Amino acid sequence: MSDAKMVRAKLQEVGGSGNLEFKFNPSEYSVSKSAKWEPHTGNRKDKSGGRPEYKGSEPQTISMQIFFDDWEAALGNVTKNVDQLFDWCAPSKTSVSSEKHQPSELLFFWGSNTQLADRKFYLEKVNVKYTMFGRTGNPLRATADITLKEIPDPGAGQNPTSGSINARKTHLVGEGDTLQSIASKEYGNPNFWRGVASFNGLDDPLRLASGSRLLLPSTDEAAEASKPS
Repeated sequence: MSDAKMVRAKLQEVGGSGNLEFKFNPSEYSVSKSAKWEPHTGNRKDKSGGRPEYKGSEPQTISMQIFFDDWEAALGNVTKNVDQLFDWCAPSKTSVSSEKHQPSELLFFWGSNTQLADRKFYLEKVNVKYTMFGRTGNPLRATADITLKEIPDPGAGQNPTSGSINARKTHLVGEGDTLQSIASKEYGNPNFWRGVASFNGLDDPLRLASGSRLLLPSTDEAAEASKPS
């Protein structure tokens, strides 16, 4: 598969400017989930013990290794990408300003992989190992082992037009798709393409990779971001 056809995985901060597109897709990732069960002790005649009762489940956890490589650049340095991961381990800027101190909410996009795209996560752990350096000590290669933990969906009671992350939609880019055609289909206004581009941190909105997935802002957000500066 050529680079032009490669769909790159990326982590994107919800409602923030943080965006990390992987130069190399993960070769594997692991998923874990556990449930809480307690034995029912209501029947004393049952000598074998009571049947377990469901008490809830733990958030889903995804672990993977990311590889960073910048040795071809004249002044290569992979610390910018690594620092983005470390920044996500701290409370988000919006939560700090509101004195709630909650983690940055992240979305993981990788083409048509809905197991990842349909959930939101926070970055629980990062472990980085630098493996190559330039003449001045600048890190050229690094591997980062990361652990993402699912942020539970509060479920019912959400207003589908409120623009909350639980109501957000995504769009899987197909052959021939443009930001204008996507905006026209989703919002009925092709001029809202700027809002979609801004929300997804697209540096070159004219190049959309088929098979990649875009996060769609609410109509109000798309309209606001599309206003002429």
